[in-house]
Amino acid sequence: MKAGHIQELLKARVLKGPLPEEEILTACGSDMMSDVLAFPKDKMVLLTGLTNTHTIRTAELLDMLLLVFVRGKYPSEEVLEMAEDAGIAVLCTEYTLYDACGILYSAGLPGGTGRKQ
Repeated sequence: MKAGHIQELLKARVLKGPLPEEEILTACGSDMMSDVLAFPKDKMVLLTGLTNTHTIRTAELLDMLLLVFVRGKYPSEEVLEMAEDAGIAVLCTEYTLYDACGILYSAGLPGGTGRKQ
């Protein structure tokens, strides 16, 4: 799934771009970065309400293509600068984490567990 399609589905605004051209293959939704680290996958989008620097460090460590902040949460300028320096695009949506993950799953983007759908 393309990042632009994710943006459309989640009615999200771009906080830092540009959006990646690569196909995003999986999604992960969590506010616990330890859970995110437990199921790393290639070409993944992270959905979270955690807007601190640990989120960017986790996304950078896992070579995430895209980060989506949910519940209308807006990160600090420091966090956005870190994302830009790491080359991670950042979106913001008003949807809850549950709803945002459900929308992407329903549109065909699988989770990062590795289980067959």
